[in-house]
Amino acid sequence: MANTVEWIENVQADYQDVPLLAHLTPAIAEEILAYHRTWPEYRETPIHSLPRLAAYAGVRSIYVKDEAQRFGIQSFKILGGTWAVARALAERWRLGEGPVSAGSLKAAASWAAAVTLAAASDGNHGMGVAWTARELGQRAVIFLPAGTRSSRVDRIAAMGAEVHVTDMNYDDTVQHVAQQAAEHGWLLIQDTSWPGYEQIPRWVTQGYLSMALEAFQQLDVQGIEPPTHVILQAGVGSLAAAVTGFYANRYGAASCPTILIAEPTLAPALLESARRSDGQLAKIGGAMETVMAGLACGEPNPLAWPLLRSWAAFFVACSDSVAARGTRILSNPLGDDARILAGESGSMPVGLLVSLMDDPRCHKAREAFRLTSQSRILLFNTEGIPDPGLFLDIVWNGDYCAEPK
Repeated sequence: MANTVEWIENVQADYQDVPLLAHLTPAIAEEILAYHRTWPEYRETPIHSLPRLAAYAGVRSIYVKDEAQRFGIQSFKILGGTWAVARALAERWRLGEGPVSAGSLKAAASWAAAVTLAAASDGNHGMGVAWTARELGQRAVIFLPAGTRSSRVDRIAAMGAEVHVTDMNYDDTVQHVAQQAAEHGWLLIQDTSWPGYEQIPRWVTQGYLSMALEAFQQLDVQGIEPPTHVILQAGVGSLAAAVTGFYANRYGAASCPTILIAEPTLAPALLESARRSDGQLAKIGGAMETVMAGLACGEPNPLAWPLLRSWAAFFVACSDSVAARGTRILSNPLGDDARILAGESGSMPVGLLVSLMDDPRCHKAREAFRLTSQSRILLFNTEGIPDPGLFLDIVWNGDYCAEPK
């Protein structure tokens, strides 16, 4: 398998105000983090400094925000799901405009009409919606795309959700669940938008601000300088938009870190969108059979795209071997660096960064990104190990190894 990295500079970046920025401010992040803290299961996830890996890569520092322990479901997705469900149910149950909490939702659930929550997912978003439905005594129906591994299906079903695996790819599955929700009167909690369906995806995106704010606070309290670079993995782009929006609002155009948006080679919808001179979204069809299942999305979130088009400096696509390398690096740390157990979508930014720094074929990219011995890198491990069998195949058996340099 070839170890490939493809990239383009975002010539459309103008670092201007876009509508979504107003919904991703530090003040809003504070409000949402306060909500997440009302859940008994809330724990601040750790941020790890990896000095040995930074020395190997030739950069000043590498920090990894580790979402593998988030709410016990091993994914950041619960942050978007719980916030979107909270806002949607507060509106449906007419709980007023004041702050919402886990307690107020549970109290309302005891008297309000029951709701069926529905979503399409590659696994992690569905887990978040199913978990929230279970905790609030509601029903969940989750649709997964063709090829979803049985371990992901079983994890969602264990939450009490009704799970359906379709014969379609992720994007077609999204359209299918939207139709089913309309026919059955279900409350659709989706992490991507389309004309007429924008409020809930906006809430999902906002929910991820808790992760961005935690990371900022964890570095700030230690007196650590802000990152010079943030590498963000992207499926539909909602997570990438949330973190980019947070830093854009916090630092402005003059001081915002260099944002790199990274996707699988087999699902480079944002990179292809950035190639287009008309500024419109590209769509990738087909099965998109990448090991990065959480990023196998062919249609970007139209809500997120204007923000990424304006504020991301570069778009990158990398092969499955790069993601697998990240999984091996994190699970087999150098020296006394922290050991991080990560799924392939979560580990890809680490594999990408190290490949950029130690692969001679990435020399031009490294120079374009201005990655130097003074660079401070922030990465997000977005998931734990959703498929233990696949993890062992990668770490023990060497699956998805790259060809020699």
